[in-house]
Amino acid sequence: MQNLLPEPPATLLPADAEADKALAAATTTEALKTVAADHPTYSAAWAALAAGALTDGDPVTAYAFARTGYHRGLDALRRNGWKGHGPIPWSHAPNQGFLRCLYSLSQAAAEIGEADEAARCAQFLRDSDPAAADALS
Repeated sequence: MQNLLPEPPATLLPADAEADKALAAATTTEALKTVAADHPTYSAAWAALAAGALTDGDPVTAYAFARTGYHRGLDALRRNGWKGHGPIPWSHAPNQGFLRCLYSLSQAAAEIGEADEAARCAQFLRDSDPAAADALS
């Protein structure tokens, strides 16, 4: 069945060159924490912390980092016109921090036994942009 309603426009988050530069220079967990503290609305720093915690076998910490980045990302999306649905393209680099948080949140939720939340986050990621789900999994 064909959907006759138009798709909402893609949401493109603004770039943050200063935060991008700080993240690129961060080579330790402590440095990543500094980036997150200095740029708390920058989801990419939270995503990097969450991914590191997952790699280190600490899903509870990963969950906390990913959830923080996810909520900060939702705030940013709303400030940039997102109405709760519609594409969030993976191809737009500033969107990737939020999408990475969403992926890590799904992974961490699964590891701590929150199967429903893990499934919701995985579906939200795929609905946001199937390319993000494919790239991250």
